[in-house]
Amino acid sequence: MAHFKYRALDNDGASQQGSIEAPDQQGAVALLQKRGLLVVQVDALGGPGLRRALNRGALNGAALVSFTQQLATLLGAGQPLERSLGILLKQTQAPKAHALIERIREQVKAGKPLSQALEEEGGQFSTLYISMVRAGEAGGALENTLRQLSDYLERSQTLRGEVINALIYPAFLIVGVLGSLALLLAYVVPQFVPIFRDLGVPIPLITQVILALGEFLSAWGLMVLAGFIVVVWGTAIALRDPARRQRNDRRLLRIKVIGPLLQRIEAARLARTLGTLLSNGVALLQALQIVRQVCSNRAVVAQVEHATEWVKGGGTLSSAFGQQPLLPELAIQMIDVGEQAGELDSMLLKVAEVFDVEAKRGIDRLLAALVPSLTVVMAVMVAVIMLAIMLPLMSLTSNI
Repeated sequence: MAHFKYRALDNDGASQQGSIEAPDQQGAVALLQKRGLLVVQVDALGGPGLRRALNRGALNGAALVSFTQQLATLLGAGQPLERSLGILLKQTQAPKAHALIERIREQVKAGKPLSQALEEEGGQFSTLYISMVRAGEAGGALENTLRQLSDYLERSQTLRGEVINALIYPAFLIVGVLGSLALLLAYVVPQFVPIFRDLGVPIPLITQVILALGEFLSAWGLMVLAGFIVVVWGTAIALRDPARRQRNDRRLLRIKVIGPLLQRIEAARLARTLGTLLSNGVALLQALQIVRQVCSNRAVVAQVEHATEWVKGGGTLSSAFGQQPLLPELAIQMIDVGEQAGELDSMLLKVAEVFDVEAKRGIDRLLAALVPSLTVVMAVMVAVIMLAIMLPLMSLTSNI
């Protein structure tokens, strides 16, 4: 007998986890199913860490989107699942991805469902991915499910890529501004200190401040940098506390400039995930459990947990989100309309489309204001430093 660690959902959609003893992994799944649990993941104790390490990077991002799209296309062309995986195996060149698809194909060839084969890969595929595949298998619509799943993954990748690409230039600009100012203050400005002392000219207050700041950074710059690193490291450790992280994330959503943008991004991600799950036949409570793992903001995660308990008690999803609104008011209103019309899944997908556009528009506006603002700030600060250096020299020239 072997020991297995499992994660599962009960009939109410509540998450269950623990360990179980069984002859093999399939036996562990059977035992859990006899208990009335919906199995999410089962791993041999001591084994999943190694498998996750081997699988890490095998199918990530664009590779996973491509795998899902091609598999859906092959199934739509009438190819059996095992043969479709064999065709994908021949087209895959990356060693890790090749080994992963080969293992999945062997599991399917042995008679296991695709969802179970994906589960046994130790975390390579998300709970969302596996749940949608399982729902597609149960409804006999695996091809359509995979197409919707690939669309979902592609949209998520696109939004994430837009955010990252949009932040690259401001990040480089900020580093350039700080680096230039640090170079001026720590190395250039101190060179003028002995010159001004030898000249014996009156030094204006602004020049005294800049010279003092330059001398301080020249002498203690490394200590300041080390202190900054320690503060960042300490903040990162402090945010590991769930309660503190939740309070911090809630404050982020309340910030005037960045908060509404974060709300739109979270609304798009939550609505797209929940709508995609519901449209593929996943029950609402189970879908909310999965959505909780997708949200990145801890405050929104806590609200989804509250919504899950509220829906269990017979309440509506819109009223649960509306009690302590962290999402945009329009999103909550659209969810309410979808519930009243009995079309919650399609309305959630519309919410995702609306706030995808809103998030992109917000990012563009933020960048349109941020980049010129950083440029102006850098120009002003450099001008102040140069003015502080030039004033004593101008005073000396006027006295000659």
